[in-house]
Amino acid sequence: MVTKLSIVLFVSLSALLYQQLQPPPPKICGSLNGPPVTAPRTKLKDGRHLAYLESGVEKMKAKYKVMFVHGFYSCRYDALPISPEVAQELGIYLLSFDRPGYGESDPDPVPSEKSIALDIEELADNLKLGPKFHLIGFSMGGEIMWSCLKYIPHRLSGVAILGPVGNYWWSGLPSNVWRDAWYQQPPQDQWAVWVAHHLPWLTYWWNTQKLFPPSSVIARSPLLLSEEDAMVRKKLGLRTYTPTIRQQGDYNSLHRDMMVGFGKWDWSPLDLEDPFAGGEGKVHLWHGAEDRIVPVSLSRYISERLPWVVYHELPTSGHLFPLDSEKADAIVKSLLLGDQ
Repeated sequence: MVTKLSIVLFVSLSALLYQQLQPPPPKICGSLNGPPVTAPRTKLKDGRHLAYLESGVEKMKAKYKVMFVHGFYSCRYDALPISPEVAQELGIYLLSFDRPGYGESDPDPVPSEKSIALDIEELADNLKLGPKFHLIGFSMGGEIMWSCLKYIPHRLSGVAILGPVGNYWWSGLPSNVWRDAWYQQPPQDQWAVWVAHHLPWLTYWWNTQKLFPPSSVIARSPLLLSEEDAMVRKKLGLRTYTPTIRQQGDYNSLHRDMMVGFGKWDWSPLDLEDPFAGGEGKVHLWHGAEDRIVPVSLSRYISERLPWVVYHELPTSGHLFPLDSEKADAIVKSLLLGDQ
């Protein structure tokens, strides 16, 4: 009797634990119980849709076609704020999109650091950007730039990488470099990142449980803002579209972003070769020295290891420098006109 009771109790507890670990199904935009589709979207070969936003000059009249890849907890509306004057002066067509699972883009059932690069290539083809285009990525979107340089370099005219997230487990990172960056994170972020890498199946539970402090990035802690970041955020005001960013579920946006960004890659950006060895383009890497979200030390080391990367360090800036319109104009001019 005791043995049977123990078995029943064990099975019941196991079932309860399993339920706690399983993320809810995504609320797909346009589905019966999902959010409405309000943005223009394009259909990929596998049936998924990507929502996008076009700005700048008309595509057919543009001299430069630029695609922007947003960061963590963001969407297509968080595109680089290039001033209308610069867009008109240089002839810039800017395309931003919701990465899979964010906003109104369908989640990718098997996301990887390679799949997002291929999505970007297919999006460019669907929107007829031509054989080559420029890419700009910020934060988690900045990390994605390395994937694009590896998997679709033949499609790129130039790349700007802004405050990129780094994977502490990339091969080639010396222990003193990654440890220095690792311990600049708050303890709760160290745990959240560690779980995403070593126990990805636990990522949903870890970031929704109430026993331990959550990721300070997901919690949007003001302590992560530098003095300049706080000024930038105050100037921008509230993002009225914030609720739509993760409307399909935290797991298919925020959590999977962490699982891929901090997951186990079988290659390292440190092993990349210059994709523009012929001089037809440049890779620019920008980072704020006062960044409290992504330690600048990782970008410093990568720029030292990859001499073909043009490195720009902003001494008083934090993580949000790309959201400042003056800096956005400087970034795009550097990328398109070759100013260093």
